[in-house]
Amino acid sequence: MCKTAVGAIVLVATATLLTGCGSGDTGKDAGRGNGKAHASKSAAAPTADSDAATRTVTLQVSGTGTTQILYNTGDSNGFGNQKLPWTRTATLQLDEVDRKVGVLVSVVPGSVQAANGMLKMASCVIKVDGKQVADNNGGKDGKPCEYKVR
Repeated sequence: MCKTAVGAIVLVATATLLTGCGSGDTGKDAGRGNGKAHASKSAAAPTADSDAATRTVTLQVSGTGTTQILYNTGDSNGFGNQKLPWTRTATLQLDEVDRKVGVLVSVVPGSVQAANGMLKMASCVIKVDGKQVADNNGGKDGKPCEYKVR
């Protein structure tokens, strides 16, 4: 029970922080994940770094209807109600340090109605360069999806 309470507190705190630390957009699409990716610091200027790597990250949440989704692609983040199924794709430019320590990407899906009528966490998947690297077991784990891209 304590782990569940701590997990819930961490989730709420993360959502609050990410909502407050959004992209700075103030237009009508602010906070809605409008598909505009922000350039990461490592993509700002090409360098002669021979260890640079490009990774394509795809976040997916499946289900029907709508649910709240909190996501972080390493170079952008967002929170809001989204129609399901939902997909977000981002291209990350990783320098030598990023490849060594990793860049955390995550998606926290909200609840959807299960076959028995009860609410459960929506299913999420993270893919890097087309290969599935994380999931939440169809929502059965009750955990978000996260992965360190290297």
